[in-house]
Amino acid sequence: MEALNKKIIILPLLLATLLTACGEQEQAKEEEKYAVPVETATVIQGDVSSFYSTTATLEAPQEAKVVTRVAGLIQSIKVEEGDRVTKGQLLAVIDSKRQKFDLDRSQAEVEIIEQELNRLKKINNKEFFSADSMAKLEYNLQAAIAKRDLAALYVQESMIRSPIEGVVATRFVKSGNMAKEFDELFYVVNQDELYGIVHLPEQQLQHLRLGQDAQIFANKHTQETTHATVLRISPIVDAQSGTFKVTLSVPNQNAALKAGMFTRVELKYDTHNNVITVPYNAVINQDNEFALYVIDGDNAARRAVSLGYREADTVEVVAGIEPGEQIVIRGQQNLKDQSLVEVINSLDLASAK
Repeated sequence: MEALNKKIIILPLLLATLLTACGEQEQAKEEEKYAVPVETATVIQGDVSSFYSTTATLEAPQEAKVVTRVAGLIQSIKVEEGDRVTKGQLLAVIDSKRQKFDLDRSQAEVEIIEQELNRLKKINNKEFFSADSMAKLEYNLQAAIAKRDLAALYVQESMIRSPIEGVVATRFVKSGNMAKEFDELFYVVNQDELYGIVHLPEQQLQHLRLGQDAQIFANKHTQETTHATVLRISPIVDAQSGTFKVTLSVPNQNAALKAGMFTRVELKYDTHNNVITVPYNAVINQDNEFALYVIDGDNAARRAVSLGYREADTVEVVAGIEPGEQIVIRGQQNLKDQSLVEVINSLDLASAK
C-alpha cells in the first residue's frame, strides 16, 4: 500500500517536469524564429585621414592701441566700437587751436626771414652787409623752418588716425574728455586672419611640416570647421613643459572666430586613399577587440576586424571585411553571432556621400 502511494505521488511530479521541459523547448523555438530588426549599409572604399586633436588660443596678428601724442580736449569722436576702419582713417579730433596759432606764427617767421634774405641777395654792392650776417640769416631760416614743421606736426597729430585696417574693438574716451600725452584712445584689431597658437609634445615634431592642413572648431559641440594651415614651427622645445610652439594661419573673412577664443584643433598628419571605410558607430568594441556584424543570408555573422585611421564618423577597416559586403549599422547591440535578422533599411553609403 505504501509503495502504491509513492507511485501516485511521483507520477504527477514527472508529468509536471515533462510539461515544463516541453514549454521551455517551445519558447526556445519561438525565440529562434524571432528576427531582430536592423539597418544595414554596403561596405565602400574611400579616403581617411589621421588627426591629432589639441586646443589653440586665437590671436590677432594685426592689432593697435591708438594713443595720442599731443595733450588736449577731445573735440569729436568719428567712430564707435564695432565700426570697420581703413588705414589712415580719422578716428577722433583733439582741439588744436594752440598748435594752429603756433603754426601760423612759425610760418610768418619763415616768410620774414626769406624776404630779408631775398632782399640782401638782390643788392649788388656786397659792402652794405657782411658774409656773417648772410650766414646768420640762413641759419635762422633753417631754424624757423624746423620750428614751423614741428608746429605742423602737432596740428597733424591732433587728428587721431587708425594705423591699421580693422575693427574698432574698444573706445576708451568720450567727446569732451581731456587727453594727456600717450593716453590710449582706441583699440583697433584686424581679424580677417587669425593666428592659432598650439603647444604640442616634442614627439609630434617629426609629424609636422609647414603648410600642413588643420581644422579649427569654435567649441567642442560644433561640427562647423574652419580650415587652417601650419604657418610657423618653433625650432626649439621648451625644457620645462616638453612642448614646442606651432602657429596656425586661420582665415576669418566671415568674422566667425574672434581673437582670444579657446578653440579645438585637429592637425591632419596623413591620409590613406582608396581604403575600406565603414561608419564608426557600426563597430562593436568589447575589451578593445573590434567586430562588425556582416549579413549572411537571413543571419548576421559576427566578424572580428582590425581598424586603422578614424576621421569624424568614418573609420578605416584594415582587415576583416571586403568591399560590397552588407554590415549592420543600427541594431547591432541586440545581436549575437548568427542571429536571425530582418533588414528594415539598407543605406547606400556611396550615394549618401
